[in-house]
Amino acid sequence: MTKPPDNTEQTSKPYGIEGRSLARLPTSIWALGFVSLFMDISSEAVHALLPAFLVTVLGASTVTVGIIEGIGEATAAISKLFSGWLSDRLGKRKALTVIGYGLGALSKPLFAIAPTASWVLFARFSDRVGKGVRGAPRDALVGDLAPPGLRGAAYGLRQSLDTVGAFVGPLLAMGLMALFASDFRLVFWLAVIPGLIAVAILVFGVREPEPKVVTAGDTSAPIRFKDLGALGSLFWGVVAVGAVLTLARFSEAFLILRAMDTGLPVALVPAVLIVMNIVYALSAYPMGALSDKADKRVILAGGFVILIIADIELALAPNFWIVLLGVGLWGLHMGMTQGLLAALVAETSPVAFRGSAFGIFHLVTGIALLAASLIAGVLWDWIGPPRHLHRRGSLYCNQPCGICWACFPAKTYLTG
Repeated sequence: MTKPPDNTEQTSKPYGIEGRSLARLPTSIWALGFVSLFMDISSEAVHALLPAFLVTVLGASTVTVGIIEGIGEATAAISKLFSGWLSDRLGKRKALTVIGYGLGALSKPLFAIAPTASWVLFARFSDRVGKGVRGAPRDALVGDLAPPGLRGAAYGLRQSLDTVGAFVGPLLAMGLMALFASDFRLVFWLAVIPGLIAVAILVFGVREPEPKVVTAGDTSAPIRFKDLGALGSLFWGVVAVGAVLTLARFSEAFLILRAMDTGLPVALVPAVLIVMNIVYALSAYPMGALSDKADKRVILAGGFVILIIADIELALAPNFWIVLLGVGLWGLHMGMTQGLLAALVAETSPVAFRGSAFGIFHLVTGIALLAASLIAGVLWDWIGPPRHLHRRGSLYCNQPCGICWACFPAKTYLTG
């Protein structure tokens, strides 16, 4: 395989305030943001109700919920590895993104007709395959489209719009549950509509840039095991931080179950994700724009600290309102870290390998999320939710912040 180009692209210093950064972002990045918004409305309308549907309608245990969530996210991660590799090889990212979003939209009826938890597992598997197929090519496409010096803003904008959908979806689900007398299955059917809108915006509103010219020697698989070192130590540092951060989390389904544990009515469970995603949406773009100017390690370390506080606060919460405070802190942690990690993957990987790099990152973090969700389900049944959450927070108190500095030397793209 031909030796890849220099590990990063040099970025210029951003100028002006956040509003000027927004004005400089290409229309296709905005379109990708709205694609994410509508698909998240569709997905989160289902996801917000799924734990309650599994436990109260289908009679599933919390261990089963953890298995379904963990397998779903691990499936998405593995799919991202192969879709990222394929997008690099073909030089075309939009086609795979369309296929992934289309599969995600068409999987929603499977939830509506599910008679058992195993059927829900199959539906979740299909939905997450769609997420995996689209995830790495879409993230790489944002990196291809973003102007130099504005990658943090570009990923932050897409993440913010994605997260707007992530709180509109549960809000819509809560309204529909009230309107249709808690008819889970009807809500799942209606969730198909925004998914189809997302696919239409992607097809007609996103223009893919011309692929970069590659030499004849680059026609083999972009990433082979013996060539993984070509991605560089900084990229693997980002992967390490992402994995540790994910192990300190678990599926948001357990936030819903924690709220239900304090007596929250089933019809109101989407309120948990609404609160989380409002904070997430409001913080993702400002943190992304800030990361273009400030030391990214400080922002990442701050995100770790917020997650630890959220875990401990959720463990000690005596009622639903205090649980909501912990959920809000969880959303702030997501806003501080998720877009920033995506920007770091783009900045620390060669352009020709960017899709594969995102695939590897999502694979590793997906496996970490599978482990975290399985552990969460077992501990939830074994020692109960409060002690489980407190133990997770305490476990990671002394680890994450130092990793941010250990993995990342003070390079230009890390310090703004």
